[in-house]
Amino acid sequence: MNARKTLLRKTGKAIADFGMIREGDRIAVGVSGGKDSLALADALLLLRRRSPVDFSLRAFTIEQGKFVRPVEPLGDLLSARGMEWTYYVDEPSFKLLEEQPTHGCDTCSRFRRRAVYDVAAKLGCNVVALGHTADDLCEALLRNALFTGRLSALPPVTTSRSGDFRLIRPLVYVTEDVTRAYVEASGMPITPCVCSYKTGTVREKLRGFLAGLRQDNPHVLENLLSSMGRIDTERLLDKRFLGRPPVAGAQGNGATMLLSPEKLAHAAVAIDSDSCQDVDYAW
Repeated sequence: MNARKTLLRKTGKAIADFGMIREGDRIAVGVSGGKDSLALADALLLLRRRSPVDFSLRAFTIEQGKFVRPVEPLGDLLSARGMEWTYYVDEPSFKLLEEQPTHGCDTCSRFRRRAVYDVAAKLGCNVVALGHTADDLCEALLRNALFTGRLSALPPVTTSRSGDFRLIRPLVYVTEDVTRAYVEASGMPITPCVCSYKTGTVREKLRGFLAGLRQDNPHVLENLLSSMGRIDTERLLDKRFLGRPPVAGAQGNGATMLLSPEKLAHAAVAIDSDSCQDVDYAW
């Protein structure tokens, strides 16, 4: 596998398929120190050279007190590649560590999300690029179906709740074996977060499940990814898409409430927030 060629081809296809980048966009690229965000930053730099539209790139890293080694090499690497880098120390996150050292990933994610928007605004950017991969989309699809009772994953393009930023995920077609191979071949310095060493999480279990399936069928991730773009609504249970008149108890949007809100609350499956590791999924 030619990791560089595959990375650029699939990233470029995702950008084109979903109209992620537009003329004059000022893109803030989130670099967490992991392989995926580093591959994303490099891919966007390389694709900009041949892009039919003009756009600018600025990289940033949010310091929440959880990196296992110094992050300065990230700045040196990005500067050498011609991308300006901003290192943002998020003081509220450090205070959170002091006051709630065992806080869950959902809390950490909320703090990081706020910091990301703060940085993007200070950089004068209108777009934030996130490094979620095809693996992340597939895991999100399974997690949401199994533990929240809904079919959804991660949007390739969306807007922040304030409407100030467009959020894009250019790596939605790229699997992590590609980003891993690319970063290793490029000799990029990985700066992991302590959260990446957590064990026993739902995310880790789903990854193990998918990895086991891929041993027999190496195209499992690609098939799951393809299924998200080929939804057969007539073979699911959502009455909004079945072409049938609503039944008694239907809600205003055509969906039927099978249980009262009170019973539904009792029937809901409770998931430990620490186990879910929804680090950036709810943006």
